[in-house]
Amino acid sequence: MKKLNKYIIKLGTAISSAAIVASSFISPALALDIVVSGNGGDSNVDINSSSNTDVNQTNDADVENNVNVSASTGGNEANLNTGGDTSIETGNATANATVNTTANANWAEVSGCCPGDVNVTVKDNGVTSDNDIDIDLENRVDVDQDNDADVDNDVDVEAKTGGNEAKLNTGGVTKIETGDADASASVDNNVNFNGAIVGGQGGGSSTLSVLVEGNGGDSNLDLNISSNVDVDQDNDADVSNDVDVDAKTGWNEAKLNTGGETVIKTGDADASADVSNVANFNWADLDACGCPIGEDSSVTVKDNGVTSDNDIDIDLRARLDADQDNDFDCGDKRHGYHDFLDILSGGYDGDDCNDVDVEAKTGGNEANLNTSGDDPMVETGDASSSADVENNVNANVLNGAMPDLGDLEDLFGDSAGSLLVILLALVS
Repeated sequence: MKKLNKYIIKLGTAISSAAIVASSFISPALALDIVVSGNGGDSNVDINSSSNTDVNQTNDADVENNVNVSASTGGNEANLNTGGDTSIETGNATANATVNTTANANWAEVSGCCPGDVNVTVKDNGVTSDNDIDIDLENRVDVDQDNDADVDNDVDVEAKTGGNEAKLNTGGVTKIETGDADASASVDNNVNFNGAIVGGQGGGSSTLSVLVEGNGGDSNLDLNISSNVDVDQDNDADVSNDVDVDAKTGWNEAKLNTGGETVIKTGDADASADVSNVANFNWADLDACGCPIGEDSSVTVKDNGVTSDNDIDIDLRARLDADQDNDFDCGDKRHGYHDFLDILSGGYDGDDCNDVDVEAKTGGNEANLNTSGDDPMVETGDASSSADVENNVNANVLNGAMPDLGDLEDLFGDSAGSLLVILLALVS
């Protein structure tokens, strides 16, 4: 007997990457207490306070993965043998590829967007006194978060036990029996997450207390308080996936054999591909930065002399500006030999987002022109192929609850992605 065996082969590869930037900034709280009391002459108070917080976080990721995985126990030949049985029996072949791209996460937490409490007391000053108080308080917070991700995946996976030949053999049984072929590819792209919390002092409100009492002379109060919060979150993702998965146990030939049975029996072929793109998520909580005047605030002018002149000018301003922008482009990035052939044939339109080809083959076998013995037999295993492609992109949340994994799954589907999980774990 001439017998050729090839044994089980398992091949796999995994690729992953990640990038995260996290920062926390605390602006100093300003508590201002001014007392002008018991003076016979003039008093002048001039206060200017400015607080600026600038946060710039930028990520730029260019990722290109070219992965080829092949496992083969097939492609065997047993030809031109005489005087006995001829047999080819192959083992199983398993090939898998896993590509995880996790890139571009920004987290910023800034406290102190409101100016704090201001208390002004002008009290019991003489009839000839002239009291001038000028206060300018400005608080500015600027947060810029930018992510740019370019991801190009070219993944080819092949598992083969077929493609065997047993020809021109005489005398005895001619048999080809293949093992199972399993090929799978998993591609997960999780890119571009921005998260920002900008919080105020004392729950995001300021307390203002002004008391002008018991003065004989003039009092002039000019108070300007402003809060300016500007948050810009931008994501730009360009993603292209070209995935080919092939599992083959078929395409065997047993021809022109004489003097015995001819049998071809193939194993099962299973091929699967899973592609998931999760990209572009912005979350910002600015709810504590309206900086309203709290319930305990008051302005009191009382019991001043008949000749006193009291002028109070208060200007309060709070500005919130949030810009959340996402741009997701899928496709138009493929390149290489297959694209060249597509272009020549006129089949490449340049718009493929996820180009996924999955094949499972147990057929294409030939048992022809054999003589003697029982009828030739060809028996194939099962062929199973599946493809699952998900694109969950572009979500903005402003002043919503802190997202947890369940919220992210609601936004992005079941595959919320390791990027978001890692980031939330970091924050918590």
